[in-house]
Amino acid sequence: MRGLLAVHGGAGRLRKYLLESRRELEEGLRDALHAGMSALTTGSALDAVEAAVKVLESSGVFNAGKGAALNAYGQVELDAGVMFGRDLSFGAVAAQRYTWNAVTLARKVMELTDHILLVGPGADELAKRLGMEPHPGPTERARKLYEELLEAVKRGEHDLWSKNRELLLSMHPGDTVGAVALDSDGNLAAATSTGGISLKLPGRVGDTPLPGAGVYAENGVVAVSATGVGELIARYLAAFRVAELVRRGKPLGEALEQVVSGMTEFFGRRNTVGLIALDARGTYGEATNCEVFLRGFAKPGEPVRVGVLAEERVLQ
Repeated sequence: MRGLLAVHGGAGRLRKYLLESRRELEEGLRDALHAGMSALTTGSALDAVEAAVKVLESSGVFNAGKGAALNAYGQVELDAGVMFGRDLSFGAVAAQRYTWNAVTLARKVMELTDHILLVGPGADELAKRLGMEPHPGPTERARKLYEELLEAVKRGEHDLWSKNRELLLSMHPGDTVGAVALDSDGNLAAATSTGGISLKLPGRVGDTPLPGAGVYAENGVVAVSATGVGELIARYLAAFRVAELVRRGKPLGEALEQVVSGMTEFFGRRNTVGLIALDARGTYGEATNCEVFLRGFAKPGEPVRVGVLAEERVLQ
């Protein structure tokens, strides 16, 4: 086996934006898969997930990196986490504003510091010291959505200070991105990156930079990347629940379905989570309770496969 890779670009409700931008979103997933597989030929699973997620961040069409949603003050704040299953190495950044390439900065936290998570100004300062490329500013799409949501607030359709996030969650044009990989040495890795929820309060951190919530990887077990409603995924520790079920002998597909169905039942809500995973034997699995799940899968010698709607299969 020369390596396997899967990516995702978000999960949620079916929206007009997705239908209008489907080809662009699918192309972004394919580009990420090709970049990740190229990295696998000369590097590790960790190199692959970083390369794949970096492409998704740079595309500007997903809610991560250059395409990130704006917070309540019209600012970009990025979260990312990366984990290497070989030794459970972990690095993450949260509420980071300086660079668009949050996944690489998260890896730098893992490899260059004694810490696992840097937030806000601390993460920004590290990015500056490393000479990373600054964020170019919000895309026209993100700015337009921000203005539309502010108008909804003025009309009384949403209260920024309440727990009612339904309007925001239904309108956002993209979601968290991520990748999981297995290399020829048996190493598993996972990475996740996001711009968070539109109009979030400044400083908000979701599941993405939290190990066991939005990202998890452990050699001999599984690599998982999550997308959806970050607060719920974090409360449920979705990625780690998958790992524990696989560790106890549950087949990967069944483990993923059990976690998604359990989360749906516990919170009483659908359109809240999507999971992709690879286990130590090279089995790919995915599960979601959403109408839309942007994801793709690649293996050596075969065309990459992508899916947008939840019922579409990326494996035959």
